[in-house]
Amino acid sequence: MISRTQLEHVGLGRGAITHRIAAGRLHPVQRGIYLVGHPAPGPLALETAALLACGTGSVLSHFTAARVLKILPAADDDIDVTVTLGRSGRRPGIRAHRRPPLAAPDVTRRHGLPLTAPALTVLELAAVSPMRTLERAVAEVLAQRLVRRRQLTDVLARCPGRPGTRPLRSLLAAEIEPALTRSDAEERLLALVRAAALPPAEANARVGRHEVDVLWRSARLAVEVDGYAFHSSRTSFERDRLRDAELQAAGLRVMRVTWRQIVDEPMALVGRLAQALAAAPLRPA
Repeated sequence: MISRTQLEHVGLGRGAITHRIAAGRLHPVQRGIYLVGHPAPGPLALETAALLACGTGSVLSHFTAARVLKILPAADDDIDVTVTLGRSGRRPGIRAHRRPPLAAPDVTRRHGLPLTAPALTVLELAAVSPMRTLERAVAEVLAQRLVRRRQLTDVLARCPGRPGTRPLRSLLAAEIEPALTRSDAEERLLALVRAAALPPAEANARVGRHEVDVLWRSARLAVEVDGYAFHSSRTSFERDRLRDAELQAAGLRVMRVTWRQIVDEPMALVGRLAQALAAAPLRPA
């Protein structure tokens, strides 16, 4: 990936650049940003293009930084870039966020690309995510040891008044450490299902506009794994009651389990699952 400015720095003028575009040696991705040699972007190519397009001082942030750090899966196709010194105009496929220059502890690099450090990434997610997504992000960064709890409190102290400080502070005040991340919990739950010889299930299955943690389609049974501090706000409680109601309206029975049940009461949990599956008439979803 290369920018027009970089091409000019190595001696290519407007005509030479136009000729290479026509010959298929440069492929426009953003205005003034090109793939070299082929039209298929490789891993992180579009993220690189977004950084080049936004200019000096830009870093990957929010959901894009969370995906690169493997805190959360991709939320959508747009790329989040925080712009501190460069351009922040509208560009297709880029969500630009303007803020003052970042302190050194708030920037890191992955695969050669600059992005917000894990603690700041979590704070930024807190401003734009539902509580359940924030719970999962906090669980992941702590479980992967990307940050310590003290680093999360430090970023709150460095950024008073920033959007997201209230929900993140509330979550940390719960003083409950996650024993499992969402993915760990799902993997352990599926391992219990296999060990008990229960019918195989789908993980992270789509049902309408929702993604269900574990699903038996033929039995019309959806299992949702609740994170720690799951009911830390009335808003998150109400949101998930609505989610359950919509899944039930689609003809599914919804069972909620916690990571404590998976770890501390695995046989009792398997028994409840077996009973729920046995009680269901098998029919196509």
